[in-house]
Amino acid sequence: MNSNWLRTLRSLPAPTLQRNGICARATTVASRSPSIRWSTTATRKWSTPLAKSLAEAITTTGPISLAAYMRQCLTSPEGGYYTSRTEGRDQFGQKGDFITSPEISQIFGELLGIWVVAEWMAQGRKGHGVELIEVGPGRGTLMDDMLRSIRNFKPLASSIEAVYLVEASPSLREAQKKLLCGDAPMEETEIGFQSTSKYQNIPVFWCEDIRFVPKGTGKTPFIIAHEFFDALPIHAFESVAPSQESQIITSTATAPPRPSASKEPQWREFLVSPTPPASTHTTLSTPTSQRSSFDPPEFELTLSKASTPHSLYLPEISERYKALKARPGSVVEISPESLSYAEEFARRIGGDGRSRQSASGAALILDYGPASTVPINSLRGIRAHRSVSPFSSPGLVDLSADVDFVALAEAALNASPNVEVHGPAEQGYFLQAMGIQQRAEQLLKGVKKDDEEIKERIEGAWKRLVERGVGGMGRIYKAMAIIPLTEGKRRPVGFGGDVES
Repeated sequence: MNSNWLRTLRSLPAPTLQRNGICARATTVASRSPSIRWSTTATRKWSTPLAKSLAEAITTTGPISLAAYMRQCLTSPEGGYYTSRTEGRDQFGQKGDFITSPEISQIFGELLGIWVVAEWMAQGRKGHGVELIEVGPGRGTLMDDMLRSIRNFKPLASSIEAVYLVEASPSLREAQKKLLCGDAPMEETEIGFQSTSKYQNIPVFWCEDIRFVPKGTGKTPFIIAHEFFDALPIHAFESVAPSQESQIITSTATAPPRPSASKEPQWREFLVSPTPPASTHTTLSTPTSQRSSFDPPEFELTLSKASTPHSLYLPEISERYKALKARPGSVVEISPESLSYAEEFARRIGGDGRSRQSASGAALILDYGPASTVPINSLRGIRAHRSVSPFSSPGLVDLSADVDFVALAEAALNASPNVEVHGPAEQGYFLQAMGIQQRAEQLLKGVKKDDEEIKERIEGAWKRLVERGVGGMGRIYKAMAIIPLTEGKRRPVGFGGDVES
């Protein structure tokens, strides 16, 4: 077993409550001996090498947090969903597992490029030091459409100093380079890799974390995060009624806990552990929609019977979570990495308040999640465009969870006193305000009269992006912007504002 697993997975004892895959109301189950439960990992057949590694690690250290499970499933070098180099595998598009907005219509990326142009104009048309930063750039389709759109605004295009793509996947990085830079060579740099864009020879840099993107005075960063935050790991907690005993889980080798009275509800963390051997969909209560084409999940969520370090800290960082603590049974999902990224966006735009840095740039976030409530029960798995258990076939299933937009806004505002947040607004409203229908009509004018298939494709694509019916992308997806503090003097385009000439 790779020793890295033992350093990254938290040591936690066996829990006593079981969950049925996605966060749902916990029910008590008969206790099972950990030595019996996990003793068969050596002979049990696992769906993927990553599943086997996860099971072996948990056998050694105990159940792991949901965040640790998600992180390994998505980015583990030992077969993570985004980091594996499986020949011919593509997560995006009709032949992949899911389709994103940029893959549906080029208009989506073009309008985001126009949004950057409009915000650049509103901030005084800076003539140098402009940076385009995209986190989680997929195959590069969105940035390609944005750059193609921006090149028509030559003053902005000539002021772009560099494009930075924050990407952890080697295979996706190669796809991005091919699309954005063509045959231009790629070289290693101190922060990652570098090539040259086919659009006006703008330098393109790749790095694995936004913290590697250079900072400096005089920079104007325009940051794009499309379907990025939904893939960041979450912790999940439930408030439980007061009990007569309380203990804190720190490792498997801690001394026996000392009894102490608890007079108020406490947070307990959901943990991940292997399912018992020979489990079935019925014994695991797998949702009916996830049973037909796939084997029973190999892992399950359980609720810790004692506090963990995460449960003592994370649900206490916001008054929103504290208000729910008093109601036993309340569930919250929290993504510390998401909060860190929102803070980083804000500081790059507005500084941290300790210097005289003038606020400049903006961030545009597009993702799915509730507009004002705390996400719950939102962990999901997608494979081949179908909903599957997030605890099956680790490394082959895309995992995601709803984004807590209010938490992102709070994190950004607390990180910098020189920024303000607009939104979240429904994607349908945002794209309509940006002129998606007018752009589609313009494209249709260039189509031959007898080419009905292309016309239907253009028409269907833009309408799909703004559809506000139940389950429609225009309703589920939200847009949120972080811009320099204006003290109410203006609103950005797409959020009630207009283009400033």
